Amino acid sequence: MLIPVIMAGGAGSRLWPLSRQLNPKQFLPLADSDLSMLQATIKRLDGLGAALPRLICNEQHRFLAAEQLRVLGMEQANILLEPVGRNTAPAIALAALQASSEADDPVLLVLAADHLIQDAAAFQASIQTALPLAEAGKLVTFGIVPTHPETGYGYIEQGAAVGEGGFAVSRFVEKPDLATARDYLACGNYFWNSGMFMFRASRYLQELECFRPDILAACRQALAGGSQDQYFTRVDETAFAACPDDSIDYAVMEKTADAVMVPLDAGWSDIGSWSALWDVSAKDAVGNVFKGDVLDQSSRNTYVHADSRLVATVGVEDLVIVETKDAVLVAHKDHVQDVKKVVERLKGGARNEHINHREVYRPWGVYDSIDNGHRYQVKRITVKPGAKLSVQMHHHRAEHWIVVSGTAQVTNGDKSYLVTENQSTYIPIGQVHSLENPGVIPLELIEVQSGSYLGEDDIVRFADKYGRT
Repeated sequence: MLIPVIMAGGAGSRLWPLSRQLNPKQFLPLADSDLSMLQATIKRLDGLGAALPRLICNEQHRFLAAEQLRVLGMEQANILLEPVGRNTAPAIALAALQASSEADDPVLLVLAADHLIQDAAAFQASIQTALPLAEAGKLVTFGIVPTHPETGYGYIEQGAAVGEGGFAVSRFVEKPDLATARDYLACGNYFWNSGMFMFRASRYLQELECFRPDILAACRQALAGGSQDQYFTRVDETAFAACPDDSIDYAVMEKTADAVMVPLDAGWSDIGSWSALWDVSAKDAVGNVFKGDVLDQSSRNTYVHADSRLVATVGVEDLVIVETKDAVLVAHKDHVQDVKKVVERLKGGARNEHINHREVYRPWGVYDSIDNGHRYQVKRITVKPGAKLSVQMHHHRAEHWIVVSGTAQVTNGDKSYLVTENQSTYIPIGQVHSLENPGVIPLELIEVQSGSYLGEDDIVRFADKYGRT
């Protein structure tokens, strides 16, 4: 059995302001696609005959991940939740332990959720080449055929041929300087390290036991102390937090004697920056990439993403311009790696633009904070058909709901009633209440909050169908 294991952690801070802590790049549609990076990764497996994927993601992304799987018709796919990040070696160990308990020594195909692969057929051909090697006990990594001297990736040096289409790994090499990268490209036997792997679950666990038994022991304890909530697997937070932080490369792949590389030439990119996204996007005759409502006059080699309003450019060149509802980025393409430094300054400045967008996704729908001021805040709320907000109360704010479209089932203290279009209702401070969409179309309403404190942590939940505390 072939089980895809998709790692969907990470913050993607170099793609700010689109990618943010609570809605990172793997959940965004990028590179000329309506699918998110995660969804595209899953669809790329169509036709392989693989089992349902296992997703590994951060606890705070669980509902976002579940919704994207639901859209693909994969509601039953297991989502393994990490309470804290501990790098790839422990994450894959959790997946291997869980898969081994449910299947007879399956082969795991470990993929990142935020990689772009433009040639799905070539990708699947490399997987088919790797499969017999993995079944024979090898730990396979995929080496990307380099197209230019790249200093931002690690490299794999190719060794002797192994089986049909595989090669022994002579060594893994850290990110080189430009001169060394040029030498690697000229040699022809160096490949970019993709961070994708294939091996039997048992072989990975055996090698981890040999080289990092402390990681394996911590993961076993974390999984044993965890729980299953529908399709979410939660591990014991204390045990997993005590697990050492290490990558699969350092923990296993650089130490094992059974590392094998299969070349992959499939239009791969990790889309690690805005310039990388410009590289892989469809361009006009003068090198521009425009997304959204963009009006241009005489610009060249420029990337513009307009999320919520018109963006006009005149005579600019080699720029990245990204507009969202609450932030605008303007950067030269040669300096986009420094976007991460902007995010660090936001973190240090007690701001929240690095955490979330103005639009915030919840398991029941989405809300958009359209206005706020002293002692008030206005939100536009959309509730999916059949969805229900938690039964809750607030210590510091009252709420006024005005239904724009659809029908709301409102619980307000000991009363329950319907509120339809152009009607409103009032929830006093301290009143236990809930909101539900009993209809078959989305419920849209305007919420006006007023009070001395309007933070999202002023919520006392009494009941919640989505398991939130």
